[in-house]
Amino acid sequence: MEKKFSRLLLLGLRAVWALSAAAADADVPAAKGPGCSTRCGDIDVAYPYGLDPQCAIHGGFVLNCTTVDRTTKLFHGGLEVIKISVPDGKTWVKTWISRQCYDQTTNGTLLYDNAEVWLDANTYVFSAEDNKVIVVGCNSLAYMWSESYIIGCSSTCDKDIADLKNGSCSARAGCCQADLPKGVRYYHSFFNDGYNTSQIWRETPCNYIAVMETKAFNFSTTYLSSTVFYDTDNSMKPVVLEWMIARNTCEVARTNKVTPYACRSNNSDCVTANEVGYRCRCSSGYKGNPYIVGGCTDIDECRDNVTYPCDGICKNISGNYTCDCPPGKNRINGLCLKNQKSVWMAPVVGGSVGLVILMIVITCAYLILERRKLHRIKQKYFRQHGGLLLFEEMRSQQGVAFKIFSEEELQQATHRFDEQQVIGHGGHGKVYKGVLKTDVEVAVKRCMTIDEQQKKEFGKEMLILSQINHKNIVKILGCCLEVEVPMLVYEFIPNGTLFDLIHGNRGRYISLGTRLRIAYESAEALAYLHSCASPPILHGDVKSTNILLDGDYSVKVSDFGASILAPSDKSQFVTLVQGTCGYLDPEYMQTCQLTDKSDVYSFGVVLLELLTRKKAFNLEGREHEKSLSMRFLSVMKENKLEDILDDQIKNNENVEYLEEIAELARQCLDMSGVNRPLMKEVADKLERLMKVMQHPWAHENPEELDNLLGEHSMSRISSVVTTEAFSIAKKAAMGLESGR
Repeated sequence: MEKKFSRLLLLGLRAVWALSAAAADADVPAAKGPGCSTRCGDIDVAYPYGLDPQCAIHGGFVLNCTTVDRTTKLFHGGLEVIKISVPDGKTWVKTWISRQCYDQTTNGTLLYDNAEVWLDANTYVFSAEDNKVIVVGCNSLAYMWSESYIIGCSSTCDKDIADLKNGSCSARAGCCQADLPKGVRYYHSFFNDGYNTSQIWRETPCNYIAVMETKAFNFSTTYLSSTVFYDTDNSMKPVVLEWMIARNTCEVARTNKVTPYACRSNNSDCVTANEVGYRCRCSSGYKGNPYIVGGCTDIDECRDNVTYPCDGICKNISGNYTCDCPPGKNRINGLCLKNQKSVWMAPVVGGSVGLVILMIVITCAYLILERRKLHRIKQKYFRQHGGLLLFEEMRSQQGVAFKIFSEEELQQATHRFDEQQVIGHGGHGKVYKGVLKTDVEVAVKRCMTIDEQQKKEFGKEMLILSQINHKNIVKILGCCLEVEVPMLVYEFIPNGTLFDLIHGNRGRYISLGTRLRIAYESAEALAYLHSCASPPILHGDVKSTNILLDGDYSVKVSDFGASILAPSDKSQFVTLVQGTCGYLDPEYMQTCQLTDKSDVYSFGVVLLELLTRKKAFNLEGREHEKSLSMRFLSVMKENKLEDILDDQIKNNENVEYLEEIAELARQCLDMSGVNRPLMKEVADKLERLMKVMQHPWAHENPEELDNLLGEHSMSRISSVVTTEAFSIAKKAAMGLESGR
């Protein structure tokens, strides 16, 4: 898998462009000064942007206006800027399409272009609202690889190209789309070369993948039968970027004494976006540029009678307007009517009152119908997710500690799913902290999607998960079934994750014994899911952020749910690979089939984190050091294990223990799943090694040592344990041969 991926990068990488900012701590100018150009070709360059460092708010907003092929164009770094919207905080640029084409000259499929785009992390992200990952081709499986996600989809052609329809993007009609996650600042496109056009290149020569603006894409069958999709506009497509002034909240920005507050105009507001930072906008009733002193000016509503209707005397006021009736008229039922008693006044007033009463009745009836409709929808979701079956099973199985929550209960517990209650993010959704009416703290997982098969089996699977009772697994307390995507409720673990312990405070001392115990308890929990649960449960996303810790570092494995019950059909195939970079099983990425050995591989990476105190994936590292697992296997092959170990545990007393743990990690990281040990075998080896470390070898008698090691009897070892015997005894306790 590593060789294949390297080949894709080397053959497909045409150019890598980055939007880079100048020093972020430079002084922020008050506004554009005299002589600053405000236009490049047909594009307005509005502050905070500028065509000169002195004209922009900081280096991340400096643009370059230049002439290319006799045409004036605007650039930021290597990307062409085609539109800027200050009110929306968005910028449109052009990025490249990646393609995979059949090469007749070499009789093979090559990646001619494989785009990689970096954005300035302090200023820009790709807009998840306006962009999508789009794949085009009749036999294509392509991915977008970002900091924490691998997102992609598969497209095929079930019909002849001549029978397909324009304007319809369908996975079985040569086109598929995937949502772009929020907060993405980098992506790299690549193809699974098991899917190519080598057999169909005469009808459809190429496959394509692009991250682009959704509104700018309109599928055409000519994209399949020719190279027009790539050739149009020099193989570049528009993509929308969201920008920020700084990666701070509005509260921090207002009180920051180092960098001036950017919202300089009166009548302007600060806007905080969770994935971006803060930016500014004019207040309601005002328009203009909030980054310039006096830039937000009042909207004269009286000049626009269509947007701001007034049947009387319109008077503009700051930020709003009034509409008064002229002299001799009063406002009755919203209309300006003459102020006189007449024969027809009573019928008009009576008719108006009757109309108001009729509208009230209609509104009340509508609200009642909508409430009943909402109740029917909730009942539909409840039945669809197997709620009735779950109720019956809970009634028949007395003592099941599992509750079915209403949507209103969970909304109250999480303050209507307030973003401030978010305690975790993942590829499947968000986790909120909540407090039930009984003052019990819980964690509520709100998933984004669920497939149709899981909807049918959800209630049954919830009952299975509720019976999981292991001290090292976070307990599931209940679920909510009356929503489109069910929500899960877990016990709340307050003391952080293994990732925080290892990487959050690098100066904190963690002994080898503590690390080994954390590894053993995590392995025990996963072994329980694989071997003791019925049916077996695959975690699917084992990583240090999903291993929670109590105050005494006791492990609580978290983030598993209905989506991870092992399929009864071993041939089940999933076209969308999901997981976390650095922990993904290479075999899973190749076959798209999740197995228990995929969890073993991911656990091997966690074991490396404990040994090395290094992150599983480091984008800032050198090419051969980005992946921790690849670097580890390299040093193991060169017999240079000490080069990668954490200095806190690297000493003569621990050297043989570290070698045994490293060897176990190497077995877990085997590229072939069949060669990896079972999770139960991993847990047993870690347990035996713990006992060896805890046993006072130099002081205990042989009989006690014999009882400790069980079948690996060492009663013949003398009471004075030599250095050589000490080494042999430890290997025997690990179930290894002394001559290995």
